[in-house]
Amino acid sequence: MDGADVPVVVGLDNGGTSNNATVLSLDGRFLVDGLVEIPSEVRAGPDAAIEALARALDGVLARTGVPRALVRAVGLDTPGPASATGVISSRGSTNFAQPAWHGYDVRGALQRRLGLPVVYHNDGNAAALYAHHVHFGSVAAARSSVAAIVGTGLGGGVVVDGRVVTGAAGMAGEFGHVHIPLAGLLAPGQPEPRCACGFVGDAESVASLTAIGRNLLPYWLSRYPGHPLAQEPVERAAKLLRGYAERGDALAREVFAQQAAALGRLFTIAANFTDPHAYFVGGGVVEAAPEFRDWFLGTVRAHTVLRAEQATLATFALVPDRDMAGARGVAIAALEAVRATPVPPAVLAD
Repeated sequence: MDGADVPVVVGLDNGGTSNNATVLSLDGRFLVDGLVEIPSEVRAGPDAAIEALARALDGVLARTGVPRALVRAVGLDTPGPASATGVISSRGSTNFAQPAWHGYDVRGALQRRLGLPVVYHNDGNAAALYAHHVHFGSVAAARSSVAAIVGTGLGGGVVVDGRVVTGAAGMAGEFGHVHIPLAGLLAPGQPEPRCACGFVGDAESVASLTAIGRNLLPYWLSRYPGHPLAQEPVERAAKLLRGYAERGDALAREVFAQQAAALGRLFTIAANFTDPHAYFVGGGVVEAAPEFRDWFLGTVRAHTVLRAEQATLATFALVPDRDMAGARGVAIAALEAVRATPVPPAVLAD
């Protein structure tokens, strides 16, 4: 779509292997219909990664025909953990393992490179914001929601009155490390699940790809010793499991039923803490076959304990457009920042 005469913001979703970019006009229209990806270069270090983000911006502008002079701000998301202002954790992460990344101000570096204001969220918050705005549309600013994004780990976000709650250190919405009740969740003799962070019984220790390989699949394979996945390395078996679940495999459904129940318990905590209008689930399940996808979301709902007053108002839904949700979410955040700033965009820069 040609947006050559329309002021815009650009959303940049930074991942471990790829950057995805989108363009959003100031009147709220996305000018990109699908993925616009290039390699992210994060494993080559910060300098290479910042240049790759700059190339992603230039590439999506070329694709949409928008001159750079019409860009008012840029939204950026990366995997966490990072501060509310985009400083990568001093401990790094899976994607930012090199010491040069530890404590690196990725938002500030990109802002200096581009000469444009840059608004930052982590990828879970970005997806949560996008889901919220898609679901609620024109009344998004008067609604609240929580989102759990199931991937290698478990991310998420809290949105209140249409805005992401980041917290003092940028760690709000880290649902993966919220402890959930295990009584009645685990099968007889099933070991207590341990998270890579060191916690026992947090949500990520059950509801994540890592949890499948580390905690859930070894136990369930012991209950189904003749299962074909028993012949696979555990990491490969974990990645193959969803395909089995889509076909109704009993072992796979046991594993995903535990994951869905864990998310329901997590949402029960959220219901008593933030009382949101909507509960969103994102991650690989969004791309699953419709029957499995509906079954999984229904199981999450069945294990979320709401009061009668809450149940009449709350909705459960999937995060839409999984691969584009991050870039679109931070584009929305950038647009909000532009609209809320009654001064020339250059003043927003450091």
